[in-house]
Order: sequence, then C-alpha cells, then structure tokens
Amino acid sequence: MESHSGEGGPGADALIDPGARIGHVHLKVSDLERSIDFYCNVLGFTLTQRYGSDAAFVAAGGYHHHIGLNTWTSKGGLPAPRGTTGLFHVAIVYPSRRALAEAVSRVITAGVSLQGASDHGVSEAVYLSDPDGNGIELYRDRPQQEWPRADDGSLAMTTERLDLRRLLAELDTPA
Repeated sequence: MESHSGEGGPGADALIDPGARIGHVHLKVSDLERSIDFYCNVLGFTLTQRYGSDAAFVAAGGYHHHIGLNTWTSKGGLPAPRGTTGLFHVAIVYPSRRALAEAVSRVITAGVSLQGASDHGVSEAVYLSDPDGNGIELYRDRPQQEWPRADDGSLAMTTERLDLRRLLAELDTPA
C-alpha cells in the first residue's frame, strides 16, 4: 500500500491529529421523505432537524447529525451511473457484534437486499444500498489486539465470506 506521508512531499510534516474523525456525511437524494423513512425506520437513526422540504439531518445517540440528506440539486434525480466518480459507500460502525446483528436483522425484515457480507479480519461488514443507490456498509470493528498482522507488524486485512447466520445468531443469546 502506498504511503502519502513520504519524504519531502506535500504535507510531509503535517500529520493529522490522531483525534480527528469523520463527523458526518451529507448525501444528495432524489426523494427526501423516502430517504428519511429509510434512514430512520430501516436503519434506526433519529430525525434531529428538518430544513423545510429540502433537507434533513439524522443521528444516533443524541448527536446533532451523522448523516445529512438534501434534494437541493438532486430532487427527482437518478443514481450516478456506474463508471463515474463519487461516493463508494458510507460506513456505519456499531459498538458490538450484537448491535450489528440487530441492524442487519432490521434491514432484512424491511426487505432491503444485501449486496455482500465480508469478514475483513479487522471488522465484520454487511453491504447494501439506500433507495438512491448510495452504498452503505454496516460494520463492527474487532478489538485491535485481534487484528491480523503481517510479520512486519503491518495490517493484513482480508476479505473473506461473513457467515450471516452466525452473526444473526447473536440475537438468540441474552444481551
């Protein structure tokens, strides 16, 4: 994997603060009500604010917003065609395997098609799309001490099949 913190290049001495994180993602959608329904009633986010009939914010855990939804330039629009640049997916991390299983169960119950399920060694992930074709990854991280490492100590992530039945079996055990 190529490193971009290299010798003498742009930003060589300007490493990002380790406390930095992605605060939210803002998506262009074609139908605001349909998107609010999906993100709130299927994925379980809470609607925290609306901006008329054109935009809304949704969040988890009392945060101001994790996902912004708007139709400012996309009302009635079509999903981006394959072969164009743009968002690949939004990744939503869950605090536990059980919480991930609960989310996946809600998605399946809502009749949303899953596009994949992978064990990456560092995480377990399930992939789907929202009603506008925006990719969504629902995942949970394993504890760092369990992450696979190469002999030199670098990460050795993989993409193996995730056993969905085993994941959903988490719901059969008491919380």
